[in-house]
Amino acid sequence: MMTDPIADMLTRIRNANQAKSKRVDMPVSRLKTEVARILKESHFIHDYKVLDDGRHGVLRIYLKYYEDRPVIRSLQRVSRPGRRVYAGAEELKPIRNGLGIAIVSTSQGVMTDRQARAARTGGEVMALVW
Repeated sequence: MMTDPIADMLTRIRNANQAKSKRVDMPVSRLKTEVARILKESHFIHDYKVLDDGRHGVLRIYLKYYEDRPVIRSLQRVSRPGRRVYAGAEELKPIRNGLGIAIVSTSQGVMTDRQARAARTGGEVMALVW
C-alpha cells in the first residue's frame, strides 16, 4: 500500500530523468493529473496523457530535455502525510528567483506559487520544482 502517491510520482519522474527516459508511466489520480498540468504549463515537461488500461488508468508523462540535460533539475516534496506544510499568500516567496515553482494545493485548486500570490490565497505547499 502506498501512503504518499505524490512522493511516488515525483520519485518516478526523478528516476526517469536520471535514466534519460522519454516518458514515465504511473497510476492516475486527479491530483497527479493536476500536478502534471502545472508542470506542462510551466514548461517543465512536454506533455501528459491519461490512458485507459482497463483497470484504474495510467498517467503518462513525456519528459523534456535541453541539450541532453533534463529540464527538471530538482523535484522536492515539501508537505508529507506526517508533516503538512501550509503557507499564506504573503509567505509564498519566488523559488530560485522566479526560475522555479512551488506547487500549491489551495481551496481554488492546484496552482503555482505565482498564481496563488496573484489570487491572494494560500494553501498546502506540495512540491518545489526547478
